[in-house]
Amino acid sequence: MRGDGLSAASPPKLALGAQLAYGFGAVAYGIKDNGFQYFLLLFYGTVIGLEPALAGAALLIALLFDALSDPIVGYWSDNTRSRWGRRHPFMYAAAIPVALCYSLLWQPPDWSNGALFAYLVVLSILIRTLITFYETPSSALMPELTADYDERTTIQAWRSFFGWAGGAGMAVFMYAFLLVPTERYPVGILNRDGYEAYGVISGGVILLAILVSSAGTHHRIGSLNAPPPRERKGVKAVFAEVLDTLRDKSFFALFISSIASAVATGLTAALTFLMLTYFWAFTSIEIFYWTLLVLVSAFMGLVIAPWASKRWGKKGAVLRLGILAFTIQPLPVLFRLVGWMPENGDPLLFPILAAVNTIDLGFIIAMQAILYSMLADLVEHTEVRTGRRNEGVFFSALTFIRKTNQGIGAFFAGLILQMVAFPEGATPEDVPAESVMQLGSLLVPSQWLLWGIMLAALAFYRLDRHQHQSNLAAIEARVGDRS
Repeated sequence: MRGDGLSAASPPKLALGAQLAYGFGAVAYGIKDNGFQYFLLLFYGTVIGLEPALAGAALLIALLFDALSDPIVGYWSDNTRSRWGRRHPFMYAAAIPVALCYSLLWQPPDWSNGALFAYLVVLSILIRTLITFYETPSSALMPELTADYDERTTIQAWRSFFGWAGGAGMAVFMYAFLLVPTERYPVGILNRDGYEAYGVISGGVILLAILVSSAGTHHRIGSLNAPPPRERKGVKAVFAEVLDTLRDKSFFALFISSIASAVATGLTAALTFLMLTYFWAFTSIEIFYWTLLVLVSAFMGLVIAPWASKRWGKKGAVLRLGILAFTIQPLPVLFRLVGWMPENGDPLLFPILAAVNTIDLGFIIAMQAILYSMLADLVEHTEVRTGRRNEGVFFSALTFIRKTNQGIGAFFAGLILQMVAFPEGATPEDVPAESVMQLGSLLVPSQWLLWGIMLAALAFYRLDRHQHQSNLAAIEARVGDRS
């Protein structure tokens, strides 16, 4: 490992096998993310009977802890010196604890509302903190694996593909084998036994994904950057250094943009299966196919992201894909509210909605992959100014942003359910039509507002291909001078 704290401009090219192993690690976060986004509020608020607002508040409380733990883990990883490098010790250490806690999350005891709320808060904090110990160092590997402007997008596209495919694949498995109607639970998505089995199985897959990714990139440790020896610093000095690293204007633009995108995604995700079941009245088999099509969207994102980034540059690609995707996304609900969509049960309804969602989600996945690649380019941009390699600090911000969608997004979703007086544990026939329509009428403007903030903030991001190449040249010259 390099020991001067400066990066080499051209690390060895990453072989396809290593790209796949690195990308496969995103399955762990994808499963956890999918569970928190799509099923947790439904499980605790509708199946278990915890008040939806309390379920959303529990995730928001956990988010407050993330605001402290994420930058600490990132900074700690950046400054760790070991024979396994800066990232891998954290990745290996997180594997078993996060898998165990995630399994327990879906097996809550039969306690009172207050005790269940505490149970959800404690496990949410544990899971989100433990996943930080894996995801932040793992994500921070990407800028070290390659400095190439386009290769970073390709590697991140694989990571986004596996993250989405892993989460969707587990959801498909749930609908096919676990969340099925039984005599005790006639509505499949309300099958408590299925959720408990999901917890055990998904915990095992999370463990496997982390270990495969960690072992699959272990051979690259020798070519990664090691931090220079540093004096011990107090907590105040550590946070001052973190803030100095993150004060770049382009980072701030990307941070605000990504926060708005994450909240919009989390809000939409938390209400997705409720909308499919109650607003559109889809059957269990239709929801199964809907979830299966996410795999198609993930593949679209894998193909579109590198192509769009090369054609328009990263910022230009995100703006174009974002405008297209976010214009399309709320239209089906809006058209239903004004009476322009086929009625529920019409054979044309599902094909129309499935096609629109599959294409729209493909654009969103591609956009997210490019956004994360944009963050990687800021590592060298800041290194030129500070002389420090702070991948962990930057990607701790990314980890925090991605968890924001479950915290703030789920919190607002819980408030919306409370506002429309959505009944818990009800079958589609028992939910008042007025509540269902109010749910859609509150969702559409919320989505457009958040997506608008996302695109407006991104306009202030200034780093492009030319600037990135200039940063690499400046770093290479500095390394040569020190040699």
